[in-house]
Amino acid sequence: MFQRRKGHRFSSDDMVTAWAAMQVCPAPQRVLDLGCGLGSVLLHLAWSVPAASLVGIEAQEVSYALLERNVTHNALGERVAIYNGDFRDNSLQARVGSEFDLVTGTPPYFPPGTANDAVDEQRMRARIETRGGIEAYVETGSRMMANDGWLVLCGDSDTESRLHSAALANGLHLWGRVVFVPRSGRPALFSVWCLRKQPAADAVWERVLSPRDAQGERTADARMLRAFSGFPEAGPV
Repeated sequence: MFQRRKGHRFSSDDMVTAWAAMQVCPAPQRVLDLGCGLGSVLLHLAWSVPAASLVGIEAQEVSYALLERNVTHNALGERVAIYNGDFRDNSLQARVGSEFDLVTGTPPYFPPGTANDAVDEQRMRARIETRGGIEAYVETGSRMMANDGWLVLCGDSDTESRLHSAALANGLHLWGRVVFVPRSGRPALFSVWCLRKQPAADAVWERVLSPRDAQGERTADARMLRAFSGFPEAGPV
């Protein structure tokens, strides 16, 4: 994975988004990643599901250049198609198509004016909703997913009320959430929501992932996520 030393970088929310997507839709044939940045989620899903064809859309020029490099370096050009543009653009949506079994996205966490802008423009656009927030991801995802598909989105846990409103407005229903707590006893860092067009048959399920216990020791969740990403088990830290 090529990424800028002081730019936007791969992080735990990308890994957990890919993991959650594989729990609810383990064998998709067609995958779409909205606002895919460097390709962190997109490439992880390509590695996890070698039979799938995948599409990524990224608007930011700097991130798209790195995305191109990452797809080429990992020899994924035959089954990963990428587009440079705003996924809200109807003409781009028409070119990409629809009926995706799985649509994923990791929207920026903060509306304009609610957080300090990063000095680096690439990092700023990954943090601040300069091209729309989670509502834009829900609206576009609802159009491009198959009727029996899944939409899996990551965001600030405090964004859930906005997620619910956007889902209601676009005919989607929450089936489950993954809540990421960096260390047991601390506030949630982010959540990943799993939505479908059909109402859930049972109550919304929830899974809490915490890679460190209250003493700071690595947990079974940390080992599970590491194994999911294909990394060998590390020794004690």
